[in-house]
Amino acid sequence: MTAAKHGNAESGGSGFAPLRQPVFAVLWVATVLGNVGTFIRDVASAWLVTDLSASPSAVAMVQAAGTLPIFLLAIPAGVLSDILDRRRLLIVIQLCLACISGTLALLAHAGELTVTSLVALTFLGGVGAALMAPTWQAVVPELVSRADLKNAVALNSIGFNIARAIGPAIGGLLLAGFGAAVTYGADVASYLLVICALLWWRRKGNDGDELQEHFFGAFRAGLRYARASRPLHIVLLRAGLFFIFASSAWVLLPLVARSLLNGGPGYYGLLLGAVGAGSILGAFVLPMLRRALSSDNLMLGAALIAAAVMACLSFAPPQWLAVVILLLLGVGWITALTTLNGITQSILPNWVRGRGLAIYLTVFNGALAAGSLLWGGVAEQIGIPNTLLVAAAALVVMAMVARALPLPAGEEDLTPSNHWPEPLLAEPVAHDRGPVLITITYRIRKADRPAFWAALKPLAEVRRRDGAYAWGVSEDTSDSEHIKEWFFVESWAEHLRQHRRISHADADLQKDVLALHAGPDKPLVEHFLALEKPDRKH
Repeated sequence: MTAAKHGNAESGGSGFAPLRQPVFAVLWVATVLGNVGTFIRDVASAWLVTDLSASPSAVAMVQAAGTLPIFLLAIPAGVLSDILDRRRLLIVIQLCLACISGTLALLAHAGELTVTSLVALTFLGGVGAALMAPTWQAVVPELVSRADLKNAVALNSIGFNIARAIGPAIGGLLLAGFGAAVTYGADVASYLLVICALLWWRRKGNDGDELQEHFFGAFRAGLRYARASRPLHIVLLRAGLFFIFASSAWVLLPLVARSLLNGGPGYYGLLLGAVGAGSILGAFVLPMLRRALSSDNLMLGAALIAAAVMACLSFAPPQWLAVVILLLLGVGWITALTTLNGITQSILPNWVRGRGLAIYLTVFNGALAAGSLLWGGVAEQIGIPNTLLVAAAALVVMAMVARALPLPAGEEDLTPSNHWPEPLLAEPVAHDRGPVLITITYRIRKADRPAFWAALKPLAEVRRRDGAYAWGVSEDTSDSEHIKEWFFVESWAEHLRQHRRISHADADLQKDVLALHAGPDKPLVEHFLALEKPDRKH
């Protein structure tokens, strides 16, 4: 089970306060156990493929099969998490994942497991993970009070890394001592535990909302927001660049453990456990680092640590030293993950946060999948040590170049301002009526025209993010100070949603524009609906 892994917010209460709430505590423990099972399964699959094939490309295919579905399905999954009952959706996903691991156990027991079947079943497991990741992140605010939400996210990060620390080690021991069938069986048992916890949770039903989005409309709204948000563009680009190069450490680690370090499955599990332990250490150290370093410096530090680890591994260090080195990789990895995820959450308003995080997960897992295939192919040509050195050098260069595109601060107030008045209606309007044209008429002095353009540009981004599919501004041919801003929205319901979405930060942008209006009254706002065809029925 994939939990909401990262958060960088502060809270005035104890970091463990959310565990005092029984529902969160039970589901948190269940999630940790579920993630332990997932890591047990992943260790078994990653090691078994090296038994089935010595090809680095085969190892890379298994890695890519687990992450590619999240790249392909994260956005639809984010939409589903908003329109379906999340508890039921999680239960169905857990049942499907249990069936997948059960199939792996049966094939392993019968000696019928092949690279093809392993890749196919790993892909199906990735589909389940893709559906679950945004859904679990979406339910966390339902489990704790608003004051404890940030601490709950931090606890999920710690829980995930606890599972990362012990899951691989348990998986390696089970695989070495009892074989693949028992190892996959342990993963099945973990899913059953999670299902029991979800059945115990009595989730309250949501009250009906007449403006509730439907799948395709919500899907378009999420993509429209992402397309118009420059801060999100910056985060996604920085994340993609970092993870496509840093992924080489993960994709090649099974071969490093076996070929360079002469270890067995237990040792490989120990290496992964070291990364998890390093992540836990990093999660506790990060609050102090954030007070001293900017987000850009944290990302630079994470890249330098990861590059140094890859370079050291290329020289085949002693086994004990490799374990210590991978502790550092865990620190660097969790630093990058929490920094990027925290900024992503801080720049997304609540109404689109699930879909925005799903888009971030798409880029994250797409970069991991692309990196897996890239570095697997490179290792086929130049060998594992040289590939690690090339990837390390590329990661350092990327980190230096990326500093030219600073990460957003994420300090704006994105809570709804609710300052737009309700539109005046001559008669009720059906929600599916559209498209809708909204016009705002200003009077702008010629001397203020440059300042007006500068103030209007960020407001245009807001219009597009919140629902407009077309935007423009025009001047009256008979009076050049008579300026009309206009934008189109696909339906009346979508425009009413715009009223809910406008934030305090957006309201400040609007004030900058209104300050340049020279008319005696407020700018005139008008709404126009596409004319309906006359009813021909008699």
